[in-house]
Amino acid sequence: MTHTPAAAPSGTDHDGPPAGPWARRPPGPRGGFGRRALYDRRLRAANERWSVLGRVLSALLARPGLLRALGADSVPVERDGRVLNPGVQALLGLTAILDRATNRGGGTPDPVATRDVFTVTTQMVMPSRTDVHVTGRTIPGPDGAPDVPVRVYRRFGVGIGRPEHRPAAIAYFHGGGWVVGDLDSHDASCRLIAAVTGCVVVAVHYRLAPEHPFPAPVEDCLAAYAWIQRNHGVLGTAAGVVGVMGDSAGGNLAAVVAQETRPGRRSAAPDVPPPVAQCLVYPALDARFVTESFRIMGDRFFLTSEGMEAYRACYLPDPVDYEDVRASPGLCVDLEGLAPAVVVTAGFDPLRDEGAAYAGALAGAGVAVEYRSYDDMVHGFFGMGVVPDCLALATEVCDAMGSLMRRVTPPQGD
Repeated sequence: MTHTPAAAPSGTDHDGPPAGPWARRPPGPRGGFGRRALYDRRLRAANERWSVLGRVLSALLARPGLLRALGADSVPVERDGRVLNPGVQALLGLTAILDRATNRGGGTPDPVATRDVFTVTTQMVMPSRTDVHVTGRTIPGPDGAPDVPVRVYRRFGVGIGRPEHRPAAIAYFHGGGWVVGDLDSHDASCRLIAAVTGCVVVAVHYRLAPEHPFPAPVEDCLAAYAWIQRNHGVLGTAAGVVGVMGDSAGGNLAAVVAQETRPGRRSAAPDVPPPVAQCLVYPALDARFVTESFRIMGDRFFLTSEGMEAYRACYLPDPVDYEDVRASPGLCVDLEGLAPAVVVTAGFDPLRDEGAAYAGALAGAGVAVEYRSYDDMVHGFFGMGVVPDCLALATEVCDAMGSLMRRVTPPQGD
């Protein structure tokens, strides 16, 4: 088992150049032309659909210096030895200008009141991949609970002509502080995951707090994960080959599902094997909020410490639950036997240290971990496609998960 060190800064080619135009290349998106095309904006743009405003913002944020004319701060932002990405800094500046123009930005808003704005904003700032087939449906929820809406994503052409080689599945749990977010807010991200990994992605819209506080979202995600495992025939996926993935609060839920479905745990079932892989993108893992990054990165960078406390008040109204490992999976002391993991953190994120600590704990328990620390990024970069570097790094995260899923998928057929 290995613990991969933090990724190189944005713009670095981690794998090096190919051996030459006629070199023998491994199959799949990580080999040869296919992998290079993954990061080639000119080639990828053919399969992307942008909103008009999103396209304008993307072009503008590709040249952050132009924003000086709008009054955005041009002095590099440094904190804790890190320098903020210029495109992200420009987006923060534009957001501040918009907040002042609309008299917003005073104090911490009620999380519930921001649901519609959150969904509209996330749809605007990410391109939508057009090379993915998307279907919606509902699946049974936990006993006594309503059905759970899900959305299924499959890249066109996956599995064609190879019925004995079915794709793996990824259960995706969206972020939003357990309070905001839905299938629409993370639609573009799930399309990207399906397009890059070649896996069938099942996005889960769990019940939200404060109407449905802890443990309702956990129970919905566990029920959805079990359905995905038991219905591989319906989904056309490989039996038993399911990974879990999520961002922020969704990373929390993905970690909980990975822990709670191990043999001997309360949610284990003979016909529901635990995940074969997990990808946790800037996950929220410790509801006590006691880390150094929570103190020093808790203002200005989109997600704030006050915002996290407001989310926590909705999701965990009883402080006794802060140390429940189903709410704070980073406090789990028994990590042996967990699935190999990709853990992603952002340097300018209050949750940074939680993710870093969990990656270290997993490695210490003998779990294979690829830890990717993007020091110039903020919480939420995975869904900020209007910033070119954010879109490239989101693709890289999906690439890392796809590579992990291929490594852990057992051979099928001949």
